[in-house]
Amino acid sequence: MLVIPAVDIKEGKAVRLKQGKADQKTVYDDSPVNAAERWGQTGAQRIHIVDLDGAFDGAPKNREIVLAILKALARHEVEIGGGLRTEAIVTDYINGGAARCVIGTKALEDRGFLKGLAEKFPGKINVGIDAKDGLVVTKGWVQSSNVKAVDLVRELSGLPLGEIIYTDIDRDGMLEGPNFTQLEEMKKASPFPLIASGGVTTIDNIKRCRELGCFGAIVGKAFYDGRMDVKEALAAGEA
Repeated sequence: MLVIPAVDIKEGKAVRLKQGKADQKTVYDDSPVNAAERWGQTGAQRIHIVDLDGAFDGAPKNREIVLAILKALARHEVEIGGGLRTEAIVTDYINGGAARCVIGTKALEDRGFLKGLAEKFPGKINVGIDAKDGLVVTKGWVQSSNVKAVDLVRELSGLPLGEIIYTDIDRDGMLEGPNFTQLEEMKKASPFPLIASGGVTTIDNIKRCRELGCFGAIVGKAFYDGRMDVKEALAAGEA
């Protein structure tokens, strides 16, 4: 199982939010490129990058920083998310070296758009499904829907996607562990490899995600705060 360090970018800095709330921000590095390089040097195979300003505003706001990260981490897999709602920006990032682009809001709003992207870039489009109480939320986690996360992932069956990234937003940045009940339901429902996100805090969390059959687990705050050793986590994922 991949253990994937995260770099969230807001106002040009590497930050972490609590439960996705823009006013609950902690700055961890003035340079997101330095933060990404630091995680790359640990031996992590993949790094997860999110343009938070893009997620909130609906269009990428930190494009030059993202492209600089892709250049600096050319030997690593880098997945990019946050405001990717046009084919042009997805093409730009994939041409710039992104291994995966993560589509969130548009996956719910425009299935034709998602289908076209997946067919143009087979295996390189991941879908980010963010949920609260099992229901999908969009637009940087500020707009709720009546769509169940498990229903959405089933509806995507047949598209040439890469993976599904499932985030329980109540757990994100809270250091309380993932919502394993919801995660297990998503694993059973998903026709694609599943990446867990939100609240992954301990080595035991890593092991349980692996035992559930997750393809990967994204870790943010627990790495930045030093609560979990990156190399130990990587080893637990590979065990």
